[in-house]
Amino acid sequence: MKLIVMAMLATFVLSGCASVVNIPEPEMPVLVRNTNTEFNNLPAPATGKLVAAVYGFTDKTGQRKPSDKMANISTAVTQGSEVWLIKALQEVGGGEWFQVVERVGLDNLTKERQIIRQARQSVGDERELKPMLFAGVIIEGGIIGYDSNVLTGGAGVRYLGIGPSTQYRQDIVTVTMRMTSTQTGEVLLSVSVTKTIISSGSSMTVFKFFDMGTSSFEAEAGHTINEPVNYAVRVAIEQSVVELIKEGEKKKLWKYKEPASTVTLLPRAEALKKWPQYKGSLYCNKRDLCRPK
Repeated sequence: MKLIVMAMLATFVLSGCASVVNIPEPEMPVLVRNTNTEFNNLPAPATGKLVAAVYGFTDKTGQRKPSDKMANISTAVTQGSEVWLIKALQEVGGGEWFQVVERVGLDNLTKERQIIRQARQSVGDERELKPMLFAGVIIEGGIIGYDSNVLTGGAGVRYLGIGPSTQYRQDIVTVTMRMTSTQTGEVLLSVSVTKTIISSGSSMTVFKFFDMGTSSFEAEAGHTINEPVNYAVRVAIEQSVVELIKEGEKKKLWKYKEPASTVTLLPRAEALKKWPQYKGSLYCNKRDLCRPK
């Protein structure tokens, strides 16, 4: 009789586990794309791209991954955040805002240019390398906060030793970003953005006694979902770039490009005077009234 009851309980637990435990199948690598509408559809600048340099975007928290069993030497957040910053600057607003120059790997770039010069000299090639672009602004910052267990909780219920339970935890990561003029050294803009990180877990437990309490049966199954910290850092950096651009527009450091449908047509001479940056790329109708394309 005991074996029958245990078999029935095992069947019940396993059937419940099927809905609790969902083991994912291995997936092929996918290209990381930004799906934030505001990030992708930000209006282009009226004066063309800004040449920006990124020297680094460092982890200033110094925190390690939390561990209940032993000391963990792994850091709580990524140490390569400048990769996400460079990618965000290149892609924001459809790639219309920033022209990013290499500075993180400047030593490697300098060495490679020296090798090219030596190779050309060895074969009598007197051509000079094009000069490297200089940046108008430097964009940098870092991860300044990683607060774990900011909010925790859970719930559970059991009847006759059988029941489900759930738990959750909320962490917060904070990033800061600033833009500095290379001409004056003035910090033009500075923004900070926070992003929550949610972790949750659910489980199903069965615990029963048999034979007047001399034997017991116990089964448990569950799963957890942890939002990747790397994803949270990337989203926070991308939003920081958006806020930096919006803040610069508010402070009149730049203007958004007006949609073509709302731009007034002007005679060619006046159009060239108002929009000199669009010389050679004006749209003009048969009456020679023009606007930027």
